[in-house]
Amino acid sequence: MSPPTSTVVVTDERSGVDSPEVTVEVERWRRLALDVLGDLDAKGELTLTFIDRGDIAELNVEHMGTSGPTDVLSFPMDDEPLDGVPTLLGDVVISPAVAADQFAEHAGTIDDELALLVVHGILHVLGHDHAEPDETAVMRACELDLLERFHWRGPAPVGFRQTHD
Repeated sequence: MSPPTSTVVVTDERSGVDSPEVTVEVERWRRLALDVLGDLDAKGELTLTFIDRGDIAELNVEHMGTSGPTDVLSFPMDDEPLDGVPTLLGDVVISPAVAADQFAEHAGTIDDELALLVVHGILHVLGHDHAEPDETAVMRACELDLLERFHWRGPAPVGFRQTHD
């Protein structure tokens, strides 16, 4: 029997009105997610969904108690895996419209912003956090390492930032 592998289901559920200038390359982000999960030895199923600003604002209020839109939300699955049943790792939800609003002052390009949000969301699903300074340092170092190896395939570009100005 071969070892279990990861599955990533990516959907673009945007209406097209919110941020039509942002193209979501579903297969590209699926490959990045698979690379990250494989590197971190995470096996199971992850969903990655791109949604409109209004939809992520609703989820932000419902699940985080914070009004307004955010760029990424992660929903890890807390259930223990069952024998013979694929592990459900969790869900990552991203708003390309919010990413479009912030990329210039954050990651530098919309492409790098979306890549950062994909990696950031996956790390949250896998248990990383940034509530405390030491957790933040570990998570950011992991993000940068994964982006350099699987997104840029080299060093981060000049001007890339993981923190908001």
